[in-house]
Amino acid sequence: MNKILLRLGAAGYLLLFATAGNAEPPINSIKMIHPSNFGIDQSELNEIKMQMKAAVDGDFIPGALLMVGNDDGVGFVETVGSQGPDDPTPVNRDTLFRIYSMTKPVISVATMSLVEDGLLQLDDPVAKFIPEFGNLQVMDEATGEIAPANNTMTVENLLTHESGLIQELFSRDSRLGKLYGENVSTNGNTALEVAQAIGKLPVFFEPGTKWHYGRSTDVLGAVIEVAAGKPLDALLEERIFDPLGMDDTSFFVAPGDAYRIAEPIHGQMSDNTIVRPMLSGGGGLNSSAENYVRFANMLLNGGVYHGARIIEEDTLAQMTEKHIGSEVSREFFFYGERGDWGLGFHLQPTDGNNANGPHNFGWRGIGGTIFIVDPSNDFYMIYMEQKRGGPRGAPFNNNVAQQLVYDAMSK
Repeated sequence: MNKILLRLGAAGYLLLFATAGNAEPPINSIKMIHPSNFGIDQSELNEIKMQMKAAVDGDFIPGALLMVGNDDGVGFVETVGSQGPDDPTPVNRDTLFRIYSMTKPVISVATMSLVEDGLLQLDDPVAKFIPEFGNLQVMDEATGEIAPANNTMTVENLLTHESGLIQELFSRDSRLGKLYGENVSTNGNTALEVAQAIGKLPVFFEPGTKWHYGRSTDVLGAVIEVAAGKPLDALLEERIFDPLGMDDTSFFVAPGDAYRIAEPIHGQMSDNTIVRPMLSGGGGLNSSAENYVRFANMLLNGGVYHGARIIEEDTLAQMTEKHIGSEVSREFFFYGERGDWGLGFHLQPTDGNNANGPHNFGWRGIGGTIFIVDPSNDFYMIYMEQKRGGPRGAPFNNNVAQQLVYDAMSK
């Protein structure tokens, strides 16, 4: 018997009991409930933890955390290992992780809150906020020829990664990728200065015609700074972090909290206690599992968390609609023909046999983290680790985490 509890209309049901005011968020976001609420028993939890531990024992990662919850509470928090190779502190719900691209959904939600307030619109040209994008040109990758663009790059294009912007990391061998490497630097520059430098370069394709991961959300962060008239960190504090009580989520970690930072075994990650001018909307945030629960729970609950409404339910529904239409090339889409992309979230079907059925949404970070929100099955999942390179073939990672959670729920 399928143990997944399908709570049809769960988000709407819960919202009947939510207020639209700015109630004080709870001191601790993690209220434990029994894992059987998610159709998971102890033997399945033991199996999950054993595989998590195998990744630690095999020196793939120093430690990790996995949790599943919903608006009723958290069904389990499994932790293994320590915060770093030279740090015996056990990984815990307050350990601070570099969440990298899990920053992008936060920026996307903030953007849509500005849309709700009329400070920008999805069809606004990016050049309205950053004039350097006003003379947009397209590079022919095969010939290197540069010609004026026919399409205008919009705010929506930035949210959907259909802007034509790329990132050297994902396009090292391309002509444009090399131009990025030569002309775009985050060292000592602000997000706006980085966006202005990008705006002077050609794009990889006509905006709106292809999906390609890149600097779109970094530029979006600069756009909403201009639209709101305040720095990105202040904007996020005002619209998301303060209302949700996310006091451990920030671009830089206070030196006094450095003892809480997770570090990888292989390779090095930047020192996130050093304050820099660049506030990266594409990947600059640090957070704890306890803090990110608040964001994930808000999304599962239709945009509200303990009485604090961050975005309207209809806005969130718009964000989780499929935006890769038949006219958009999937040549560079990470998942090929599987899944889709919304306004800042991946959209992955929860039934592998039904591409048009229910889907979860969320995103991951290059350091090994991931979160997914599954409204049809009424749960969110958060997985945290720190990994930068090293051997392949880990017995547990963010892909395995979500697979084992779904497997456990469906047995």
